[in-house]
Amino acid sequence: MKLINIGFGNVVSAAKVVAIVSPESAPIKRVIQDAKDKGRVIDATYGRRTRAVIITDSDHIILCPVQPETMAHRCNIKDEGHHEE
Repeated sequence: MKLINIGFGNVVSAAKVVAIVSPESAPIKRVIQDAKDKGRVIDATYGRRTRAVIITDSDHIILCPVQPETMAHRCNIKDEGHHEE
């Protein structure tokens, strides 16, 4: 099982991630609000600014303090390391 570090010692299973997006657009803000209303938001920012939103296959939304580009880079490093084994 591949895990992605999302900051502050938190990790997410790479197999469950559908998308990693920026929280700036209006549609993503609506997705976050809808998920909050349904109780499906996991806030992993520890009070910091949300810089990335992870959408999972179980319709949970994870708010992260790490840039989406950084998280994508971490995913690629994990994939490359996995192929070497």
